Amino acid sequence: MKLSLAAILCVLYVSVFSQEWETYYEASDYLRTPGYEASVDFLNRLDMASSIAAVRSIGTSPQGRDIPMMIIDRDGLTDPKSIRAKGRLIVLIQACIHPGEPDGKDAMFVLLRDMLINNSNKNLLENTSILFIPIFNTDGHERFGPYNRINQNGPAEMGWRTNALNLNLNRDFLKADSPEMQQWLKMYNSWLPDFFIDTHTTDGADYQYALTYGIEASGTMDSGLTRWLNNIYEPRVSSKMKESGYPIFPYVQFRKWHDPRSGLRNGAATPMYSQGYAAYQNRPGLLIETHMLKDYKTRVDATEKMILHTLAIVNHQASTLKTLINMADISTAAQGFRSQKYPVLWKTSETDSTMIPFEGFDYDVVKSDLTGGDWFIYDNKSPVSMKLPYFSKIIPAVEVMLPQAYIIPAEWSEIANRLRLHGVQVNRLTEPIEIKVKTYKFRDFSFKLTPTEGRTMVNTSYDEIDETRLFYKGSFVVPMDQRTAKIIAAALEPASQGSFLEWGFFNQIFEQKEYSESYVMETMARKMLTENPDLKEEFEKKMQTEEGFRQSPQKILNWFYSKTPYWDQRMGIYPVGKIYESTTISTLKNIALPVD
Repeated sequence: MKLSLAAILCVLYVSVFSQEWETYYEASDYLRTPGYEASVDFLNRLDMASSIAAVRSIGTSPQGRDIPMMIIDRDGLTDPKSIRAKGRLIVLIQACIHPGEPDGKDAMFVLLRDMLINNSNKNLLENTSILFIPIFNTDGHERFGPYNRINQNGPAEMGWRTNALNLNLNRDFLKADSPEMQQWLKMYNSWLPDFFIDTHTTDGADYQYALTYGIEASGTMDSGLTRWLNNIYEPRVSSKMKESGYPIFPYVQFRKWHDPRSGLRNGAATPMYSQGYAAYQNRPGLLIETHMLKDYKTRVDATEKMILHTLAIVNHQASTLKTLINMADISTAAQGFRSQKYPVLWKTSETDSTMIPFEGFDYDVVKSDLTGGDWFIYDNKSPVSMKLPYFSKIIPAVEVMLPQAYIIPAEWSEIANRLRLHGVQVNRLTEPIEIKVKTYKFRDFSFKLTPTEGRTMVNTSYDEIDETRLFYKGSFVVPMDQRTAKIIAAALEPASQGSFLEWGFFNQIFEQKEYSESYVMETMARKMLTENPDLKEEFEKKMQTEEGFRQSPQKILNWFYSKTPYWDQRMGIYPVGKIYESTTISTLKNIALPVD
């Protein structure tokens, strides 16, 4: 059978067209991911070829690289106000916050090529618009090499986990130390996406699932959004992924590392992490974690399917999800949110569990003759269906009564600036005022011995105290009748995991700046013991029970110094005040103006 000239030309055209739009990942036989320049070039070519896509930069990395973001809207709209005026939801999809885990970047390049060039799945844009960041951590992405992920099965080369400042951006969402995150937050609070997808590859044990996922559906979110995740999103996406040949499972954390038989546990993500941060902003977030031992094509394909099914569900549920988000924002800003105790720290119950099926592989645990530790040896040719205890019930660990407002002294302006990055409305005093506040006095503290994300973290215990304090002109008032109230509490309540205090933003309040001379305190201490029987009893008890104290002349004399009027009365006092009285709030409204 002979082909006509027209047919031959058509075949040639399709062949050339297909090659032109073949992604770097596909052209490498699914073994490689493109570097930064090639990735940006492909994104820009999609932009030029499509009238409904546009590339923008959300900022610049410390090493000077643009952080690109593509906007995809059915009408070619490129700003959040215009898109929301059309009634559409906004979905943010992000890849390469950990550039050694580039699965989401290549999955989205394939998905977007098919959507923008081949006109596939354009129906998903009916009620949604998409933001796509292919490489959030651009500098880490260009620390490119074959040896960046020792546990991972491909691609052939990949980027590095941290940015150029050696900061892990997926620990930085709340504290916002990195330049990349500060620019990301400005973008986020300008667009305020209704659904957030963050793509990763996990470490851990071996098991059958190509993809696990994390959503905040344990009760830390607004109740309406929690029900939507549990009753609508999770069962539908699980069913669709199974139909697509990729059964999924909640993000795997074993009670004993590497050991599935020890049981599974889940917990609440704090706002230092991506999906946890979205939840504190009253927006659902999805953490995708492909399994590092699966080949790269399997992981990319699973990621693409998970994103496609999620977009389909969000597009179908757009009206419902929009209503639930609006209700959550209104509820968080309402007085009722502050009329009952609010959990600022959660923990997973160690007693409540259910037995669930888990698809793993058989494995042995042997005693290593090299290290003396446990050596887990998995047999991925022997799949097994296990019944495992699953600990997923979270309970409050610390609860507080939230105030009407927080007040931050003028000298702590950096705290106010960080809050503003999160879309928090901050007001500033136009004149000084003396008011009654509640705050915390730290009775004990200890610093971690090694830095974490470039900071010296602190563990504390404290008592709540009442103070009448003078706040100078320029001090910052942070009202809680706003939709970001959960973010404010997470940052400013010391007990919150990942709070500004825990991260070391206030470490100087724990430093002693004045000291006594021994020849002064030796005399003064004896006089104090003679004149104060209660002090003498306290001292003798301390000498009996605390060996470290008893054996340190310096600690003994400093303890006596701390009991004198000369001691720094502000040491260990939390600078941030909490205002509960409505009359004080009314007064502040007249002298506290919004910060531009």
